[in-house]
Amino acid sequence: MTISKEILDELLKGVERPEDLLGDAGLMKELKIKLMERMLGAELTAHLGYEDGESAPPSQSNRRNGTSAKVLKGQDGELPVAIPRDRDSSFEPEMVKKGQTRIDGMDDKIIGLYAAGLTVRDIQAHLLDLYGLKVSPDLISRVTAAVLDEVREWQSRALDRMYPIVLFDALRVKIRDADSRTVKNKAVYVALGVTRDGQREVLGLWIAENEGAKFWLSVMNELKNRGVQDILIAVVDGLKGFPDAITAAFPDTMVQTCIVHLVRHSLNFCSWKDRKAVAADLRRIYGAATADIAEAELDAFEDKWAGKYASIAPAWRRAWQEVTPFFGFDPAIRKIIYTTNAIESLNRVIRKSIKTRGSFPTDEAATKLIYLAIRNFEKDGRNVREWFAARNQFAIMFGERFDA
Repeated sequence: MTISKEILDELLKGVERPEDLLGDAGLMKELKIKLMERMLGAELTAHLGYEDGESAPPSQSNRRNGTSAKVLKGQDGELPVAIPRDRDSSFEPEMVKKGQTRIDGMDDKIIGLYAAGLTVRDIQAHLLDLYGLKVSPDLISRVTAAVLDEVREWQSRALDRMYPIVLFDALRVKIRDADSRTVKNKAVYVALGVTRDGQREVLGLWIAENEGAKFWLSVMNELKNRGVQDILIAVVDGLKGFPDAITAAFPDTMVQTCIVHLVRHSLNFCSWKDRKAVAADLRRIYGAATADIAEAELDAFEDKWAGKYASIAPAWRRAWQEVTPFFGFDPAIRKIIYTTNAIESLNRVIRKSIKTRGSFPTDEAATKLIYLAIRNFEKDGRNVREWFAARNQFAIMFGERFDA
């Protein structure tokens, strides 16, 4: 549709300053209101079957019955619109539905601000400063509460039958306990899967007071109930009993300890001046060409550092069975398997969203914000690098399990 020059010239008569066009009482806002009212009038005409200004058919009792005032909230601020009515109240406008008070994706704006970590008070101030909108805390809460329905649907969705890799991790969030009214550090559990086609997919999130193997077993059983029948490789942190929880649900799964977690744990025992040297020597272990060479490097590490940091090498030996599986893969793709870098990236996105919150009033409030952070994480790209080479090796090593 093209608007003629003559119509534009007529509309712009008297527009001399920017605010005459774009201001709160400017042409653009008035034009939007008038167009909406015109469209609403056209809808009522279609509903009644006769034009405004004409007489209703003699046999028809329903007819126009004036207008009612409604104030809509949008990115242009508040828009006072006259909504046409009919006598028997059977008119259901599509342009502005009954009960609707917001337009221009205002719900999306509120959810976007909430996802960025803004509190209800911050969102109120932002909408007032930017759009001149006075929005009640109750409205913001109702809009964000709708996210919980999306979370429930997402959390119960069916999953793939097989995932070549699933990375498990937990982070801590401060949440107020409903019974004691004290703030507790609760664990947010996240499972990040890699599909057969090399797409990252967050399988779910769970909140509990403590990170423990018993809880992880319940997570494994939930994944099974949602359709997962096989996980080829599970990448985990150093939680004691976690491998047993995984293999109890998925007996054939290869469990790989996250080297990043193991190195970080090792460096916690070191003084600052030795950390760089210790990290370099640990890299010789997990960067070795084979498991045998890696074990020799661990022996050399222990000979060098046992006198100063006696607990590091034994920690690696206790986890050795879960440290070595990645040596069976090509060095070019080992990073996909032995490190939780992908889930660490997800955790950074989550922490960025929650860092402005001292604590959350409920588990549901934390769940809403964390889910929105996950949704943003998955929008930024889900492809795993080097996946073509990894897929070929998975197909060879796991055979029918990969192709099932």
